[in-house]
Amino acid sequence: MYRRIRDLREDRDLTQKELAAILSCSQQVYSNYELGQRDIPTDVLIKLSSFYNVSTDYILEVSDNPVINR
Repeated sequence: MYRRIRDLREDRDLTQKELAAILSCSQQVYSNYELGQRDIPTDVLIKLSSFYNVSTDYILEVSDNPVINR
């Protein structure tokens, strides 16, 4: 999952600092998410899913399909 959130960020050409600002956290906290040194809280997971328009299952690597099934 940590590699996936990094890949999603890099695909959008965003820095960790820019994404941290979107998530209302520090760059260091976000860096820890990408490194797997800190668990991603549910509210942040939902924000990431919404921002990238992918399912939480995709971020969590439960599915390789990024499409949100509604």
